[in-house]
Amino acid sequence: MAEEVVIKEYTPEWLQEFEKEKAKIRQTLKYNIVYIEHIGSTSVVGLPSKPILDIAVGVNHLDEADSFIEPLSKLDYEYVHKLEFPNRRFFRKGEWRKGTHHLHVYELNSDEWKNTLLFRDYLRSHPEKVLEYAKLKKHLASRYPKDRVAYIEMKAPFIQSVIELAKKR
Repeated sequence: MAEEVVIKEYTPEWLQEFEKEKAKIRQTLKYNIVYIEHIGSTSVVGLPSKPILDIAVGVNHLDEADSFIEPLSKLDYEYVHKLEFPNRRFFRKGEWRKGTHHLHVYELNSDEWKNTLLFRDYLRSHPEKVLEYAKLKKHLASRYPKDRVAYIEMKAPFIQSVIELAKKR
């Protein structure tokens, strides 16, 4: 079954939900994490997004994430082993194929951690790129309404170009 691509207009509720979820995660994992960041499109004011809250957790060593599986399950997060993500650990919350939260665990100072934050921060400070990205996302969602993998793959060149711009700042 294909995963439907649904884009919603930005809502401040996403930030409020992130703050609530951040508090729960911090309480559950206590001293095992260094940073918790709101990432992805829901973290950028004004940017339409799939209504899935993306959260990044930064740790000193990626293998620390193994100890998160059981505690995060109490918050309804399921660990999903993804071979295509060797440098991060992935947890999801919500119904299968209708997830509401994606939690990504990265090693601090890894390229993945840095690039994720560079992309978010560049968009937050460049409204013209937010408009450009919004237009691209809506176009791709209409072109690939039942193919989330294609939708994500087709966004990759734009995301990479923004990361490259952010590195030059």
